[in-house]
Amino acid sequence: MKQVILEFVRRGMIACGFGPLILVVLYLILHQKCDLQTLTVEQVCVAILSLSALAFIAGGMNVIYQIEQLPLMIAILLHGGTLYIGYLITYLVNGWIEMGKSPIIVFTVIFLLGYLVIWLIIWSITKKNADRLNEKLKEKQHRKSI
Repeated sequence: MKQVILEFVRRGMIACGFGPLILVVLYLILHQKCDLQTLTVEQVCVAILSLSALAFIAGGMNVIYQIEQLPLMIAILLHGGTLYIGYLITYLVNGWIEMGKSPIIVFTVIFLLGYLVIWLIIWSITKKNADRLNEKLKEKQHRKSI
């Protein structure tokens, strides 16, 4: 378990540096598209800290798939649930979505669709690679039997 925690922290520390970079891109887009002109020091500080924390959590959470005793569906639910809560809190704290039933439902639907699309892509790539490896193994076994 100690190795899992250390790996979580290592991955989180690598990822948390990207939080402020993502924030810069987000604010530049908002400036161009929404005429965002000024931010208070507090808004910038909260955004930097919250995006760094979110990136740390998102980067570290991938270690959950290395825990072999954890069934895949449980790992996916823990990973997705943690990311959902992290993103939701970050968006609410920064005022990127309003606190209310409708905005949270819209956010939830978008998050779930995005998470599902990403997992379908990962699944299809993994399946394709596994099928290719299995085919190579069959060929090798076939050659040995001859």
